[in-house]
Amino acid sequence: MTKNPEDYTSKDLATDQDVRWCPGCGDYSILKQMQGTLAEAGVAVEDTVFVSGIGCSSRFPYYMNTYGIHSIHGRATAMASGLKAARQDLSVWVITGDGDSLSIGGNHLIHLLRRNFDVNVVLFNNEIYGLTKGQYSPTSPKGQVTKSTPMGSLDHPFNPGALVMGAGSTFVARSMDRDPKHMREILKAASDHKGTSFIEVYQNCHVFNDGAFGVYTDKDSKAMTTIFLKDGEPLVFAGEEKGIRLNGMKPELVSLSDYSKEDLWIHDSSDRYKALMLTEFFDDQSKEDALPRPFGIIYQEDRFRYEEAMQDQIDKAVEVKGEGDLDALIRGGHTWSV
Repeated sequence: MTKNPEDYTSKDLATDQDVRWCPGCGDYSILKQMQGTLAEAGVAVEDTVFVSGIGCSSRFPYYMNTYGIHSIHGRATAMASGLKAARQDLSVWVITGDGDSLSIGGNHLIHLLRRNFDVNVVLFNNEIYGLTKGQYSPTSPKGQVTKSTPMGSLDHPFNPGALVMGAGSTFVARSMDRDPKHMREILKAASDHKGTSFIEVYQNCHVFNDGAFGVYTDKDSKAMTTIFLKDGEPLVFAGEEKGIRLNGMKPELVSLSDYSKEDLWIHDSSDRYKALMLTEFFDDQSKEDALPRPFGIIYQEDRFRYEEAMQDQIDKAVEVKGEGDLDALIRGGHTWSV
């Protein structure tokens, strides 16, 4: 594109392809916010790459006017790792779903996170396999009736936030498709982060799992079931009528008629131990004492990136041993007889 990246609008990030998601799918919201976010980022479209695996979310690269790779099931993170290692100058985004990344791709995901390549992972979580027509996924709740679990799922579901914290992610955040303003803030923060950013987006599949996150998105329940995290601010929710304080090391729901904001837990996204606790705010919201689900940046840290460490090692090897000779390596004298 000849246009200056500083002058991009969201239309510059859109393609001429027909968007083939079901009408009303939450993916449309994520796509729109991504196009708007990248238009404001000032990165040239030819320096941006979207990598996906298999699933409804994985059509995403076709709808972004950037380079794209539609890879195979669960392997988008492996493809993105190789790409970033070879081309550190590129802005790389991985688009995946709860089935694609937490089932067949689970091992690739955790190793991308621990290596901390400077890529962004956006996980569309709808707690179902949508593209293959409604089987249960690694995030489907226990007891969920689906086409592959007609008597209810017996599996204990993954908690994505806790999983990626355990894998050493340096940026962990959560948003939802029905809160576009918040989602854009999170995508912008992820884009600015140096290292692997992991963003879980609650995304409604109204065909096979409609209303899975309704308790967090519906106007009548959202205030009581969600808490939006902001660094340096207390954990308050329910129209600032309720809050969370730490009773020792145990989170405790309290009323602000009994406590002041100074008594509450103050969010610090650099505090790994508190972030681990926040990822365990994973209660069934039908329980009377359920902790609200956190949205926002749960954790972030600055840690060395794999691709930079790899390049440093290559430079050191050249300094010590000189430039390599590929032909000599292939014809090397390390032979043996059988």
